[in-house]
Amino acid sequence: MNVRPNHQAIAPAETTIPEAELVRAAREGSESAVRELIRRMNPRLFRIARGITASNTEAEDVVQETYLKAFTRLDTFRGDAQFATWVTSIAINTARMHVRSARPQEEYNTVAEDDNSTNSVLTFPGQAPDRPEAALGRAQMRVLLEQTVADLPAHLRLPFLMREAEGMSVLTIARDLSLNPVTVKTRLFRARRRLRNALQENIQGGFDAIFPFDGARCVGMANRVVAELKSKRHI
Repeated sequence: MNVRPNHQAIAPAETTIPEAELVRAAREGSESAVRELIRRMNPRLFRIARGITASNTEAEDVVQETYLKAFTRLDTFRGDAQFATWVTSIAINTARMHVRSARPQEEYNTVAEDDNSTNSVLTFPGQAPDRPEAALGRAQMRVLLEQTVADLPAHLRLPFLMREAEGMSVLTIARDLSLNPVTVKTRLFRARRRLRNALQENIQGGFDAIFPFDGARCVGMANRVVAELKSKRHI
């Protein structure tokens, strides 16, 4: 993309400018248009990348690579779909490629799960691998889980805790509580369903706040991408 001498730069603060106009300006070498597109796309792309990769650092790398691919290939964007849709597709493919290259021997299957994970509401605190950034989240989740489990009826709460917290088998629970194993399985199913519904209700509306990508991080991403594009003479 070549800079036109008479091209008028678009101020990043002008957030009402249509996306298509920003894309046209970016094609013509407008740094401010590139920065505004990055600012608009950062939250979505980071969350998408973070949903596929294993850490925030990897996700940032994927987002930066996505922008470089997009802005150096703007001539291939035909406008059949929205720019945001096109860049999102690039981000998904880039993240998947990153995961495959980083862990070539590990399979990533979000559908197939083992019996234990299929039967669980979610991974409980203490069951997941220890990661420093997850410590606070586990503590907060534990409080929410304890209250939610405490609200279960006693006939559901006890077998649930015996199974999930103590890891006891269905047969052992049935024996200890003098219940038919089928009854135990039914109660576990009902407990998990109630917990799932309760958790969804408690955290409803909270997902839009997770994995934010704004402020200094947003500016830093724009600076890195712009510097790289300038070094390649794309703006």
